[in-house]
Amino acid sequence: MEHFVTLFNSLFLPQGLALHLSMERHVVNYTLWILCMDGAVHEILKKMKLPNVRLLQLSLLETEALKKVKPKRTAVEYCWTTTPFTPRFVFDSDSTVDRVTYLDADLWFQKSPSPIFQEFENSGKDVLITDHAYSPEYDITEKSGQYCVQFTTFNRVGGEMVRKWWEERCIEWCYAKFENGKFGDQKYLDDWPDRFPEKVHVLSNKAWTLAPWNASRFPYSGGIFWHFHELRITGKHSKPMVQFVTSYSIPPITRKQIYGPYMNDLRAAIESMKDYGVQPRPQQKYRRFGLLKGLLKGIRHQLWRVNHELVSNLY
Repeated sequence: MEHFVTLFNSLFLPQGLALHLSMERHVVNYTLWILCMDGAVHEILKKMKLPNVRLLQLSLLETEALKKVKPKRTAVEYCWTTTPFTPRFVFDSDSTVDRVTYLDADLWFQKSPSPIFQEFENSGKDVLITDHAYSPEYDITEKSGQYCVQFTTFNRVGGEMVRKWWEERCIEWCYAKFENGKFGDQKYLDDWPDRFPEKVHVLSNKAWTLAPWNASRFPYSGGIFWHFHELRITGKHSKPMVQFVTSYSIPPITRKQIYGPYMNDLRAAIESMKDYGVQPRPQQKYRRFGLLKGLLKGIRHQLWRVNHELVSNLY
């Protein structure tokens, strides 16, 4: 039994449901724990009774430390602050759980994650993290970090020291800005391989963990999961729609083979919400010039590739 935990509020319920749909297709013998960040999403999910899902209520689990910093953080910053707590909430809720993997809600499995766990077990370590593996043209390691929180695994025995250290740092500082070498909950991971060398394993196969920032670097077919950063539901409140909104240049084949099916899952999620009388809310305003911006971004990307190839051919 693999245990996973994610968190989201009622606004991001469609992404959470799409994640669950992908897990039902590709993950065998699992439990997805969902930390409900507001009462509305808990009530909706309780009615849906999704298979292989167990619910956690933030309102019943918030520590005094979390309550103290909550007024000082935005909704996004508070989600990030809470992330290191999620494995602890699962371990405290079920004494039989030996390891738990945190997932961002906008992840979507294309294949079984078994190879990832096999590599982790072979490492003999207690914590697993994944590299952003940016394409060169999108490399923002300096500001956003070498590693991505997206898929982070902790063993109950052995991983607590690392998780606790992360939890304490996020209580001290966790904001959506780059400051003094920190950014949100994520830059804290940068020195884990050096700070906790006996505990932390970095996934070696970077092509398994794909996202828009490395879509031009790796073939889409090799990905085990995709991180749909920046893809949002837009439109008017009375008429939300799934729109491809991104500042990254995504290869056409990837748009068709990966983004197309994911957007279908989002639409299916929205329809299932409506069956329970829940109207999804737009997560981002409709951008009339989004297509033009994307086109310009693509042109800049192609110019970068041509220049990179020319330089490479000189040496």
